[in-house]
Amino acid sequence: MRVPFDEKIWSGRSDDGEPGDTRRVFNQVTRFSAASRRSDGPVIVGFGSDEGVRRNQGRVGAAHAPKELRRALAGLPAKEALQIADAGDIVCDDGDLELAQAELANVVDEVLASGAMPLVLGGGHEVAWGTYRGLRMHLDDTATARARRLLIVNFDAHFDLRQKRPANSGTPFDQIACDCASRGVPFNYVCLGISDLANTASLFARAQQLGAQYVLDTDMQESQLPQRLDQLDRLIEATDDIYLTIDLDVLPGGVAPGVSAPAALGVPLSVVEAMVRRLKASGKVRAADIAEYNPLLDQDRRTARAAARLAYRLL
Repeated sequence: MRVPFDEKIWSGRSDDGEPGDTRRVFNQVTRFSAASRRSDGPVIVGFGSDEGVRRNQGRVGAAHAPKELRRALAGLPAKEALQIADAGDIVCDDGDLELAQAELANVVDEVLASGAMPLVLGGGHEVAWGTYRGLRMHLDDTATARARRLLIVNFDAHFDLRQKRPANSGTPFDQIACDCASRGVPFNYVCLGISDLANTASLFARAQQLGAQYVLDTDMQESQLPQRLDQLDRLIEATDDIYLTIDLDVLPGGVAPGVSAPAALGVPLSVVEAMVRRLKASGKVRAADIAEYNPLLDQDRRTARAAARLAYRLL
């Protein structure tokens, strides 16, 4: 079900009496309209779904994420000429995850057709299948679709390559791999922040079978950032389009407690942020999403603040 843009969510502190530019993000948000063909800024889309996490035997609550992430983002300073549109939410409140993902794909395709970049706020990581499908729909509409190289970059403690069906929050990249195989296009998947203690031997074998690239969380600490940025630059250079997806459970549990499966080690926020900024600066990120925020488990809104920081860098 599609829920329209709610302007009441976008509110915050006003410093109108102070000199200089006191605008905040909420001052810069407007309603997205595909008919207006706006292409002057990113578009936020919410995906309120717990169904994939529930099917994957996780802790539910991520369905409440889109509104809370908007609230965390709203009060940040708009230091640049940000122009953000909001396309509202796709809500899965009846267990029909597949329909919700199809609706999300349509909205992502609409946003891309307008010339803007969609930033989807989840929701469980089942959001990835919907975002990818929308991007693939858009790419298929271009004459050079088969010649373009798509890179999928996933910041995540988990591969999410489970082969079990029906689909859940642990299956989206296996679904994407199967889709790529059916289209005869490469599955270029890079997973950054993998925990060797959060993935079974079967999942590592599946990643190897599919030719997925990955970097363990132990190799993504601050001292290793220069090496990781060099690696990322090589990946960016070899591709045309990037789909970026961030599962917040890649962050340390103390930074991001509000997820279904908090990390014991995790990747420092500073490392993830630096790499996200490098990806954004490439100009090749066509669609992005942030997944697995669970406000019911968030202490002092720490996870929301971390997610808002990453979202800001993408906007």
